[in-house]
Amino acid sequence: MHIRKFLLPLVTALMLLSPFAGFAQNKLLIPMDLDQTDHLKAYGITFWALQKGLAVDWLLNYRGGSFMADYSDLLAAECRIRGVSFENVDASSASSIYALVQQPDKNMDVVKLEKAPKIAVYVPPGFQPWDDAVTLALEYAEVPYEKIWDDEVLGDKLKQYDWLHLHHEDFTGQYGKFYGNYSSAPWYQAQVRMLEDEAKKLGFTKVSEEKKAVARRIKEFVANGGFMFAMCSATDTYDIALAAENDDICDATFDGDPAEPNYQKKLDFTKTFAFENFTVNPNPFAYEFSDIDIQPNEVGPRENDYFTLFDFSAKYDPVPTMLTQDHTNVVKGFMGQTTGFHKELIKKSVTILGEREGTNQVKYLYSNYGRGFFCFYGGHDPEAYTHQVGDPPTDLKLHKNSPGYRLILNNVLFPAAKKKKLKT
Repeated sequence: MHIRKFLLPLVTALMLLSPFAGFAQNKLLIPMDLDQTDHLKAYGITFWALQKGLAVDWLLNYRGGSFMADYSDLLAAECRIRGVSFENVDASSASSIYALVQQPDKNMDVVKLEKAPKIAVYVPPGFQPWDDAVTLALEYAEVPYEKIWDDEVLGDKLKQYDWLHLHHEDFTGQYGKFYGNYSSAPWYQAQVRMLEDEAKKLGFTKVSEEKKAVARRIKEFVANGGFMFAMCSATDTYDIALAAENDDICDATFDGDPAEPNYQKKLDFTKTFAFENFTVNPNPFAYEFSDIDIQPNEVGPRENDYFTLFDFSAKYDPVPTMLTQDHTNVVKGFMGQTTGFHKELIKKSVTILGEREGTNQVKYLYSNYGRGFFCFYGGHDPEAYTHQVGDPPTDLKLHKNSPGYRLILNNVLFPAAKKKKLKT
């Protein structure tokens, strides 16, 4: 009896100290491997659960980066409504899963998702969701977001958000470099008027100067702990605007006066996020901003266009591991005004997440800046290989298991992760 009286409190204490003590109940597992019927809506379910105050664990590298939460009939019903596969896991099996992913010799880990991040999408007036892959993904996955534009950014509204996506924007003030092909098109002329009116309203004489101010404010947002995600031309034009902060690189076609002499030598690469030593292209008839971008002739035949995701240590490099969660590590390539990035122009401080093996072509990268992070993803639409102006929107009901779109939604969930001391 005396021994039992001594052992009972000891056993109870050990159970409370166990890392699995809180897992002793049924769990709802949302698999993210090939068993999942709708990968994209699975992210939306996870976001919904966080909004409802439910704790969700992201099981990195376990069955494609699965999600697990306490079982509830409400969560199960929502999965059924949205067509998301799930499994009812008993307490014993759940404990085994947690034990497996936390074994030192397994490249897996558990990241607790704490709260749904507040999301902003930087888009111009008149924007339609199908103009941009990220908003397509958010709409399909049923993840709420708010739209902001230059006046909100310069008015400090960014402080209200955790995550910012940059629409396929031109931060250099060259109107997307569409002049050569579309200068007489009504939509192009309307876009120019809209941008010039916005700049004038905000007190700027040039669109290029206004966009530089916006780029600086976004830079402050990241430095203060925000997460910025950009695709296509919003990647390289953002860094070009930062490098040319004190220079005029615009041709007279765009701003009424010529570019500064020796503009190339005046670029300040210490101000950029990801790229350095690049050469800008101010030719108004060229559909390129600089030599950062991968050209179509470098990509080659479509059937050979794939990029490979790097395999990171889940326990020591959780950030890139979260950003590369997928049910395959080989993803179909896709084009865009900025399709990808030349590796030799990427700063050494930047982590490459995905590249075309055997080439100098990088598709996907990230790094930290100050207390925040940024992530650049080349290309326009992961399921529209050569998306052109005026093309119909991509129907994500036909691509609900898209590996390329999953990378976008990894970024959306990343700010929800519980912050812990990282070794990256």
